Amino acid sequence: MPRAGHQSYVFDTPVGIRTTGVVGGIKEAEGPLAEHFDRLHSDMSMGQKTWEKAERLLLKEAMDLAIRKAELQKEDIPLYIGGDLMNQLTTTSFSARTLGSMYLGIYSACGTTVQGLLLAAMLVELGAVERAMTGAVSHTYAAEKLYRFPNEYGAQKPPYAQRTVTGAGVALVEPGFWPRVEAATIGRVVDTGLKDPFDMGSAEAPAAVATITAHLRDLDRSLEDYDLVLTGDLASVGLAFAKQMLREQGHRETDRVEDCGVLLYRADQGVFAGGSGAGCSAVVMYGYAVNQLRRGRYRRVLLCGTGALHSPLSVKQGDSIPGICHAVSLVADSA
Repeated sequence: MPRAGHQSYVFDTPVGIRTTGVVGGIKEAEGPLAEHFDRLHSDMSMGQKTWEKAERLLLKEAMDLAIRKAELQKEDIPLYIGGDLMNQLTTTSFSARTLGSMYLGIYSACGTTVQGLLLAAMLVELGAVERAMTGAVSHTYAAEKLYRFPNEYGAQKPPYAQRTVTGAGVALVEPGFWPRVEAATIGRVVDTGLKDPFDMGSAEAPAAVATITAHLRDLDRSLEDYDLVLTGDLASVGLAFAKQMLREQGHRETDRVEDCGVLLYRADQGVFAGGSGAGCSAVVMYGYAVNQLRRGRYRRVLLCGTGALHSPLSVKQGDSIPGICHAVSLVADSA
């Protein structure tokens, strides 16, 4: 796995995604990507006593789906890598205990999906494990309670705010399957001083542009080399900001750049500027993007997991919101 340039790595072994498990909630079922989910819930509590327990159920269901599709047992999964938005990664840790596998809890906020994918692919290529499972999850009501105000308060949001996605996406990574991981770029923390916790898209956009630019530079490519460049949860405000910055840097094909938080919902669904959350990238990337690669619509896709690295405490203390973005290039089997 040679290093390319300053931040990127190229994979020698054809490590790919064997199966996925994608689960969502009510808004996701009403959106334009509903067909790319394996399971959709019509009850936000999902039969659980708390929103946090419902979030755990989402992740456990996604794990079970990925394992079942591969015709494997839990004992066949040596390693799980994943994260969420809850304090101390409780959702992921509590769900991972049902697997009985080795476990690495990670955090890149809403960019956790791609961070987990690149780490899983690296460890599999290095021969540390024969396969690994990775994923991320979020629940809109659990996230609102932790980061903002419980929905029961009826607090009003500005139009540039986002709705946390209720969903979980999991991928089983193993040699010899596709779409395969071609290359990965590890991001750097970028902080432009923005402090509005409702405007996460603008805070994350500079990090997305920095990583996309680093990826293209390190691999000597342009946006034209990708059928789709998919950011995590910039939503409509952050996506427009990112495209503007890319054009200013000389990247012309910005029509190839899309965002998970924009694609997941329709404009009339009452989601403000679009979706966000750790589950946003997970369900769109492991649902829509992987399916489109397998169906032949796309040949090469760049997954760019974007995250806002703030906490409820840092916001209250007046700190700015740093951003992060990691990228993984997925290619179809024939690419």
